[in-house]
Amino acid sequence: MTLKTKRTARTDATPVLISDKDGAIMIGCSPATWWRRVSDGTLPQPIKIGGLTRWRRDEILAAIEDASAKRTLGAKR
Repeated sequence: MTLKTKRTARTDATPVLISDKDGAIMIGCSPATWWRRVSDGTLPQPIKIGGLTRWRRDEILAAIEDASAKRTLGAKR
């Protein structure tokens, strides 16, 4: 008996990994500002796959949530 791997198509068209240009569009900044935020730790470090540099979309969304939480906490003081 052989075990076959069943591949299923993703029903969600949202990519798991995004480029710097897509990330910059996502947060409304230029690619240069995106890279500054990566350098200063505001955004996570990328994943390198061969010659590609990508970020996990869920990590970018978490960074946005973290920034929103800090903003909300700062406003209550």
